[in-house]
Amino acid sequence: MTDLATPETTVSTDQPVRPGKLAHVVLRTRDHLEEMIAWYRTVLAADMIYRNERIAFLSYDEEHHRIAIAGGPDMADRPHRAVGLDHIAFTYDRLADLLSTYARLKGEGILPFCNVNHGPTTSLYYLDPDDNRIELQIDNFEDMHDATDLMVDRFDVNPVGVEFDADEWIARLNGGERPQDIVRLPTEQAPPTTQLITRLRSS
Repeated sequence: MTDLATPETTVSTDQPVRPGKLAHVVLRTRDHLEEMIAWYRTVLAADMIYRNERIAFLSYDEEHHRIAIAGGPDMADRPHRAVGLDHIAFTYDRLADLLSTYARLKGEGILPFCNVNHGPTTSLYYLDPDDNRIELQIDNFEDMHDATDLMVDRFDVNPVGVEFDADEWIARLNGGERPQDIVRLPTEQAPPTTQLITRLRSS
């Protein structure tokens, strides 16, 4: 949180200053404002902070808003696989949290179009009512250096990952298997399957 009461230090250009966080995402919609609001509130368990006829602000944590959704008849459709933003990712703290969210959303009729263990992360990919791609993920390593080491070691062969069955993982986790063992990639490396590439490219 910015402390506006504390005097600023001297402005300097000696060193670049990195942002403290990624604050929020704003999405535009033409015909699906109500559906988009309901979808994000359901998927992210988000609270409505404010809305009017044209825009809604949602948050799932201490931030005043994480998602804004603006609607209007003047919005244009985006062609499939157009250049620009590919997807938005949200990170959960534990594998149990991610799989609990999967199970809850499945009960609501919201299913991922692809489940991928990327190596550094484990991810579920969804499409919102406007076909924006939303990733729900966990970090597979507590130490990010281990994640970056894996990327350097394995991504020349497979930078995408391997698919997994979320229901099978739920059974394994509920059966007492350790999360770190469930998310561990096979020792033998292989390129991503054609089916996985097709699934990710076609959605």
